[in-house]
Amino acid sequence: MLKSSPDRYGAIPITIHWLTAILIVLALGSGFQAGNAIDPAIKAGFLRIHIPAAIIALLLTAFRIIWWWVFDKKPLPVQGVPVWHERLARGVHLALYVVILGMIASGIGMMLLSGAGPIIFGGTGATLPNFHLYPPRVPHGLGANLLLALLFAHIGAALYHQFIRRDGLLWRMWYGRRG
Repeated sequence: MLKSSPDRYGAIPITIHWLTAILIVLALGSGFQAGNAIDPAIKAGFLRIHIPAAIIALLLTAFRIIWWWVFDKKPLPVQGVPVWHERLARGVHLALYVVILGMIASGIGMMLLSGAGPIIFGGTGATLPNFHLYPPRVPHGLGANLLLALLFAHIGAALYHQFIRRDGLLWRMWYGRRG
């Protein structure tokens, strides 16, 4: 089933979700490593992972937003979940979208202002710029930490539903039937 049903997500939103999750973890990990790297060659190596992962995450996030607006409807809320849980979950999901889009915008801004793209991907031999000199660096760094906090909240809520409430919420975002 490609589209969602009233009680579970379809294969397309499930695939988008898990691919985006992997890419965001990869982008965050490589971004933090690049930010902490002292050696410019190592920093550039991490950025060669970070930038494509972030761009693909952006494309998937945009596709996901279009998917929900145009092609599919989300499943109904799980029965027995308090209304405030649903509102909090919607807020966290919205915040994830906003922060992901903001991270991409600030990252693109840094690349454009600094001219680092050709250095990172072209192997020109030029020295990497000091990214801290460019204004988008501040929201990019703050956004990375906020994104990390939102991911922990999201994962924590999924584990809470799986192991404390045992309401099958996590199974709605996986392939096949509940085990």
